[in-house]
Order: sequence, then C-alpha cells, then structure tokens
Amino acid sequence: MAKQYAVLMVCMGNICRSPTAEGVLRAHLQQAGLAGQVAVDSAGTHGYHIGEAPDPRSSKAALQRGYDLSAQRARQVSAADFQRFDLILAADRANMTALRALCPPDRVARLDFILAPLGQVPVLEVPDPYYGGAGGFDRVLDLIEQASALWVDRLRQTLSMAAD
Repeated sequence: MAKQYAVLMVCMGNICRSPTAEGVLRAHLQQAGLAGQVAVDSAGTHGYHIGEAPDPRSSKAALQRGYDLSAQRARQVSAADFQRFDLILAADRANMTALRALCPPDRVARLDFILAPLGQVPVLEVPDPYYGGAGGFDRVLDLIEQASALWVDRLRQTLSMAAD
C-alpha cells in the first residue's frame, strides 16, 4: 500500500487557526472520498500551548459548522515534520518565516500558505482571531473553508499524477 500524502497546517500556537484548518480540510477530504489517501495534522511554530485543546472559541465556531476539533491537542513543529509531511501550510507570513528558518533547503518547496489557492485575496494570511471577538473565528472559518475546497482539488490532481 502506498504511503499516505501528508499535509501539516501551521499557525503560531496551534490552538486557533491551524486546528481549524486541520478540521476543515479533513472534513472536505472525507466528503471528497480522499480521507484514506491524505493525512492531515496541525502544529504551532511556538510551544506556548503544547498538549492543550483548541481554543474554546475556535472549537465552538467550528462545531457550529459541523467540524469537531475536540480530539486535537496542540504541539510544536519539529524537525521530523519536514521529512514526514509532503505539504506544510502556514497561516501567515510570520509562521512562514519561522518554518523557513527550520526547514532543510531541499524541503522548502513543500512550504506554502493555507490561503494560497485563493489567489489574490486582500491578504494571503489567515487573520489571528485570538485577541478579537467571535466574529474573527467565523472569518477564519470562511477563509479556510474556501481554501480547503480548492486544496482538495489540488490534492486530487496531485494524487492522480502520482498514481500514473
């Protein structure tokens, strides 16, 4: 059996944006029939919240849209992640800078932004909702849902090419 394609979602603390992105992409892959072919995980560039569940506001907003984040626990990006994951997606430029600093030169092509498929949006970054109100968590979900649908299309193409 072929190795699963693996995607890692990354934000700063791994309690808001990246767990949301993990849950949304996982659900979209499930709906597309690709869950068995693509593994999804998340991590933070900083170790502030290691072992903690996602922020309750993230979990609540996600659950209202049918995404269950309750099994997730925060962890920090490790050197092994650059070997394990085929695609590592950063929530914002600061996360990307941190990833590039850790990433072996031969793995840099695996790095991209969570919102990259959206093209020219006002920002290429998922806004950090941590210090804002509930509306920020809904905005994060809106953006991540749009991007995840497009990531599923890209992953389907990648898997198709790998099978040929």
